[in-house]
Amino acid sequence: MLTPREICLRLLDSTDRGQEYSNIALDMTLRSSDGLSPVDRRFIAALYYGVLERRLTLDEIIKARSSRPSDRLGSELRQILRMGLYQLMYMDTVPESAAVNESVKLASKLKNPAAAGFVNALLRNFIRDGMPIPKTGVKLKDLSVSYSCPEWIVKTWIRDYGEKAAVGILEDSLKRAPITARLNTCKFSLEEIIRELEAEEVSVKLSDFTDSCADLFGCGSVETLSAYKKGMLHIQDQSCQICCAELDPAPGGVVLDLCSAPGGKAFTLAEMMGDCGKLIACDLHKNRVRLISSGAKRLGLGCIEALENDAKKFNPAFPAADRVLCDVPCSGLGVIRRKPEIKYRAEEDPFAISAAQYAILSTSSRYLKPGGKLIYSTCTLRRAENDRVVEKFISENPDFEPVKLKNFTDWKVTITPDKFNSDGFFIAGIQRKR
Repeated sequence: MLTPREICLRLLDSTDRGQEYSNIALDMTLRSSDGLSPVDRRFIAALYYGVLERRLTLDEIIKARSSRPSDRLGSELRQILRMGLYQLMYMDTVPESAAVNESVKLASKLKNPAAAGFVNALLRNFIRDGMPIPKTGVKLKDLSVSYSCPEWIVKTWIRDYGEKAAVGILEDSLKRAPITARLNTCKFSLEEIIRELEAEEVSVKLSDFTDSCADLFGCGSVETLSAYKKGMLHIQDQSCQICCAELDPAPGGVVLDLCSAPGGKAFTLAEMMGDCGKLIACDLHKNRVRLISSGAKRLGLGCIEALENDAKKFNPAFPAADRVLCDVPCSGLGVIRRKPEIKYRAEEDPFAISAAQYAILSTSSRYLKPGGKLIYSTCTLRRAENDRVVEKFISENPDFEPVKLKNFTDWKVTITPDKFNSDGFFIAGIQRKR
């Protein structure tokens, strides 16, 4: 049987090769690993996510303290060093001796006979020198290393939001994200849901800002909860629920959710509609459409029709809609703390992304009835994908106008994690003129 550190090593190596998202990889690994205690599972999760979050910082330390070029260390050896350094710097419950000795054990199993000695020397010298993070005196570089975030993202956030706000976003990107749920008060009473959760020793903290929204504590794997199996909730960040509230769908109305999978916003919108009306939830891929259908069935929501559809192409079979949700694909820079591997992807051309987003927005707007409302949203923090897309649309489409959001002072808002302890998110309201 593999040790927790060996499991973590395999997970990190798999994630580095880009095989799957970190949350999916971790969940699948823990489900398939029999014999692990709850303590072991928490340790694996903490070490795995921690190394992913701090990878850039850890690599700078390795680079500064190794005579070997980083790209010549070998994947597994580099992961072992990252794991050892992370335990030394950020895991107070792990003694320094254990962090070093367990790392050496892992290295001794590699084909390179010198690996164990190399790991031992680097980690012990790092401890002896006081475990410093390398500094260059160049602000952009030092922020990048300190917060383990590529320079292009740091530069983008400083340019778009100012240095103070950018540092706040960087700080929040390294914090633990809450487990937030949308409670299905369309089918169950709030008291009934909370009672079911508390019977399984799950603590519930209701949101002060968003109805039927709650953070869950002590729940472990949510899918194993009886409340989940009964359709009493689905997992959804508060920023997504705020987005749905801004669309403000009415019972009996016609709503289109054009980039829907896996369906969380469609579920919330259907619940807000009292499961009364017509909600068409679309995705380009058949397997993802099935996710929407199965989720709606579990939650007992009958007003959702899940369909395959290309959001860039107008579909004349769709009805004119009272409300349209245009939650477009994006760079995902608002969800880094949930999926830290996102920040290490190569920088994508913002103009190429925004062009695709604009095309989806333009098509989506054609479904709106006169007087109908459209919400454009993303889970990224980059003005090129957010403000500039909707501002361009308004300037080029005189039949549409900005519409003030219900819960904010303007027609568009950037939600940074410090506001609600939610994901970074962008929401803009657009109305078709009568």
